[in-house]
Amino acid sequence: MTIASVGDIALARLASQHIAHPGAARAAEAVARLGAVQAQDYLGALWAVGLRTPGATEPAIEQALAEREIVRTWPMRGTLHIVAAADARWMLELLASRVVSRSGARRRELGIDAAALAASAKVVAGALVGGRQLTRSALYEQLEQAGIATGGSRGLHILGYLAHERLICFGARAGKQPTFVLLEEWLPAAPALARDEALAMLALRYFTGHGPATVQDLTWWAGLTLGEARAAIGSVAGQLARATVGGQEYFFAPGLAAGAADPAEAFLLPPFDEFLVGYRDRSAMLDPAHTNLVTPGSNGIFNPIVVIGGRVLGTWKRAFAKKSVVLSFSAFAHFSAGQARAIEAAAERYAAFLGLPAEIQIEHE
Repeated sequence: MTIASVGDIALARLASQHIAHPGAARAAEAVARLGAVQAQDYLGALWAVGLRTPGATEPAIEQALAEREIVRTWPMRGTLHIVAAADARWMLELLASRVVSRSGARRRELGIDAAALAASAKVVAGALVGGRQLTRSALYEQLEQAGIATGGSRGLHILGYLAHERLICFGARAGKQPTFVLLEEWLPAAPALARDEALAMLALRYFTGHGPATVQDLTWWAGLTLGEARAAIGSVAGQLARATVGGQEYFFAPGLAAGAADPAEAFLLPPFDEFLVGYRDRSAMLDPAHTNLVTPGSNGIFNPIVVIGGRVLGTWKRAFAKKSVVLSFSAFAHFSAGQARAIEAAAERYAAFLGLPAEIQIEHE
């Protein structure tokens, strides 16, 4: 496969992201290849990792979180991601300070000053030390008992700050509720990286796991400045291939062109999947005329999507019956009979991930 057109870019991204031809032996390997997997939708994020890990099930991905192979935290853009446990520290060190600085004005509006943050850190550390795992509401209760107000989104900003400062991260779930833990106790020790080394690592991970992509895509995904992104690319340029399409330069792993996706295969991707959110320019995969169907009102919410031939052709929903999962599909235009069969195959794979039989509802020609 030669990457010479917009269509080639979309199909190549399916391969580089291991959506087509998933090859990771473990969840941590799948996540590390991408660098990070956006994860504010918890169950969707489990599927985002699972669809890139052959034979994975939802309990297995959740177990990888509980066993600390992968971790859910805020490494970039102030947004929740799943990252490999070995990568969490250096990614937070590299990227979190800009988010902390950018959110400072909002903390001041809420009356959260340096003294309040220091006091909060002491309370939270004391509550979690020794391997304890507490839910958000339990931590809020600890803060309130110490005289630190958590209402009016103060609690969210306090915990977010402490996560960006590498004090806390998410642990295992307690029932359906996420818990917080001390990052130093939860994650294995990992060597620190110099800033230039971390930038190079980030760029290599991004273009290996997301390519073909541009320097502008990297700046969006990681929250870097354009200068930082260009310097990072320059440091790893010898390890990347490149192609120019439409006057724009794209970077990707050298062996990518040999692993093209099957244009007839369908994929069911979760909300916020890296296949869309990992790029500033999503036009190779999504017709701008359909953007509002995927991100209604441009309010930051991404619906689950149906992808065939590298293009987003519709959305899907799931609901649970007594002993099955009901999967319904909405096409932007229509699904052909062949596309419907491909979607059914993809739906069965998702149902196997959940460990449930599927009831599939597709309207097609």
